[in-house]
Amino acid sequence: MKIYTKTGDKGYTSLIGGTRVPKHHLRIESYGTVDELNSWIGLIRDQSLATHDKDILKEIQDRLFTIGSSLAADQEKSRMITPDLKPGDVELLEQEMDRMNETLPELRHFILPGGNNVISYCHIARCVCRRAERLSVHLAEESTVDELVNIYLNRLSDYLFTLGRMVGFNAKVTENQWLPRL
Repeated sequence: MKIYTKTGDKGYTSLIGGTRVPKHHLRIESYGTVDELNSWIGLIRDQSLATHDKDILKEIQDRLFTIGSSLAADQEKSRMITPDLKPGDVELLEQEMDRMNETLPELRHFILPGGNNVISYCHIARCVCRRAERLSVHLAEESTVDELVNIYLNRLSDYLFTLGRMVGFNAKVTENQWLPRL
C-alpha cells in the first residue's frame, strides 16, 4: 500500500464516508489540530516521566485517535463504526488531576509557561488542546459533534496544565508566577 494517493493534490480530501471537502474545511482543521496535539503529547511521553504518567499519556493518545476519527467522519454518510468516547474517559482525567492536586501547593497565581523543557511541552500541548477545543466547539455549531469530544478536550487542557505543574514540582522547579505590574 502506498502512502501517497495523489487524491489531495488539488486541495481536497475525503471524510470518512467519502464526502470531499477542501483541506481548509473546519472539520479538517478540527481533526488536524487534534492530530497535532497527539504529536505534542507523544513528545511529552518521550521525556523522563513516571511510568504511571506515561501510561496515562498513552491512554490519552488513544482517546485522541478516537476523537480524530469521530471528527473525520461525515456523520450523515459514514457507515463505518468509529470508536467512541465514554464518560469514564473524562473521569480518568479528573481523577488524575485530583491525584496530582493532593500533592501540589494551592494555586494562588497565574503561572507563566516555562521552567524546563517538559513543563514547556505541557504548556504548548495545553495551548494546542485549547485550539482544538475552540475548533471543535465551532464545528459543533455547524455540524454534529459528540458532546463528549468538547468536554474531553476541555478537561484535557486542564490535565496538561496540572501535569506541567506536577512535573515542575517533582523537579523542584519554582513556578514562574505571573505578578502583574500595577
